Amino acid sequence: MVAHTEIPAHVTHEKLVKTSKNVQFESGDTGANGPGDLHAQDKSLHNKSTSRPEEGSAMNKRAFHKEEECSLFVAFFTFLSYGVLLMLGYIREFFVPVTTKEKNREGYVPLYIGFESFYTRNVYRRIQDCWNRAIASVPGAEIDLLERYTPDYGWTMKVTGKKLKCINAGSYNYLGFAENNGPCHDTSCETTKAVGITTSSPRLELGTLEIHKKLETLVTEFLGVEDAITFGMGFATNVLNLPSLLGPGCLVLSDEFNHASLILGLRLSGATVKVFQHNNANDLERKLREALIHGHPRTRRPWKKAMIVVEGIYSMEGSICDLPGFIRIKKKYKTYLYVDEAHSIGALGPRGGGVVDYYGVDPKDVDIHMGTFTKSFGAAGGYIAGSKDLINHLRVYSHAQSYAASMPPPVAQQIITSMSIIMGKDGTGEGRRRIQQLARNVKYFRQRLRQMGFIVYGHDDSPVVPLLLYLIPKITMFVRELTKRGVAGVGVGFPATKITGGRMRFCLSAAHTKEMLDKILQEVDFVGDMCSCKYSKIPKSLEPIEW
Repeated sequence: MVAHTEIPAHVTHEKLVKTSKNVQFESGDTGANGPGDLHAQDKSLHNKSTSRPEEGSAMNKRAFHKEEECSLFVAFFTFLSYGVLLMLGYIREFFVPVTTKEKNREGYVPLYIGFESFYTRNVYRRIQDCWNRAIASVPGAEIDLLERYTPDYGWTMKVTGKKLKCINAGSYNYLGFAENNGPCHDTSCETTKAVGITTSSPRLELGTLEIHKKLETLVTEFLGVEDAITFGMGFATNVLNLPSLLGPGCLVLSDEFNHASLILGLRLSGATVKVFQHNNANDLERKLREALIHGHPRTRRPWKKAMIVVEGIYSMEGSICDLPGFIRIKKKYKTYLYVDEAHSIGALGPRGGGVVDYYGVDPKDVDIHMGTFTKSFGAAGGYIAGSKDLINHLRVYSHAQSYAASMPPPVAQQIITSMSIIMGKDGTGEGRRRIQQLARNVKYFRQRLRQMGFIVYGHDDSPVVPLLLYLIPKITMFVRELTKRGVAGVGVGFPATKITGGRMRFCLSAAHTKEMLDKILQEVDFVGDMCSCKYSKIPKSLEPIEW
């Protein structure tokens, strides 16, 4: 069972009454499906520019560069480009009937939403060769892309049979464990031969093996918590467990840039969600205080429990959460803190322990540790860790325990081996070397991009490096030209970002050598001049950057 916060109904504006944090979860508090128009309760926040913590917060004690806003000139032409695309699309489809409408569906409602289908046909289809690219290798430091072409203007894509060897600057292989040789590969092969590929059963039935227990014990030790539970899919770790912890009558304060898995999990829980500005502890505290004072918006009754939900590293922004600031608020108002470390675990901190290790805070100050094994560990699945009461509750009530197949044994072994290397249990310093190599790569790459004149978002220690391009034609040209020059990156635009937030997103790895980084930087510099997208107005430092 897990504690939760109750706020007395008689709390006033002048005084917040402190309550005990040792109240237990009741069985009736477990997940319930509800419509919950998640994040619609604060839609205005999604249209505001990202607000940064004020001076003096813990965030500013770490290396951070002020993010440059999109200029009015660039914003005007970005909106204009979308407007022209959509206008031409409507004109074209008015005079030339769409040939891809559903057939033999008389009497049925359309399978696809109107505008979504229209946008896909007239914007995404024309440039879809930049996404969903097929690969023919492991996503290591280098990657083999299958060359494709379209004979019908993007309606279909065909492979030529040729492979393009590229430096991989787009995978979440932060510590370089996505390998097809070495100790992780060898031990996983041995486990496959000994145990098999899968249990074909949920954990609560026949799906729990000794290797799962061994993995959970290792995760517990790695994170410095009381207990941990693992799942076969990272996305489902959020979606299927949040409804087990929250329900109608619960309050959630969610960062506006939280991942889709968190948003879906919160929506399924039926909890009331308040969205606060990205990484802004002051805005969080203001909204949390108001919600606790006024109670449930319909009944004005006190909340059953309150929870703050944030991420360690935001995969689209490259920003690191202000964990000390959130912990301060969590303690002050006796709420819970849920930290999604999908991108930060293994990639941050001197021990690779994620954002908790990065700031050096007590793991017990975070009530619910969540993370995935799909990034730094080169595997699949996810975990939730914390107190024994929390984990015992999830072992009984989690939908992932009852309905989803357990983690395949070879995948569990991949995680055990890679995590053991990170912890130094293999008797070598390989894990520490990879952590330090990643940190060195990140600082060098980010500083060089800024020196070239690009606008780069995020913190200096974040391995997710967004480079702002804004216009869709520039995103498309950047992806295509870099691929021609042997660099595989990821372009991101609307609706994955706001309209004026189009970007290239580079993900760095400990497997990248300095020569690889210099090659990427050389090609990015050349293509940046070709596309005229060096938008930064901050004076460039010409001082040499140490490696």
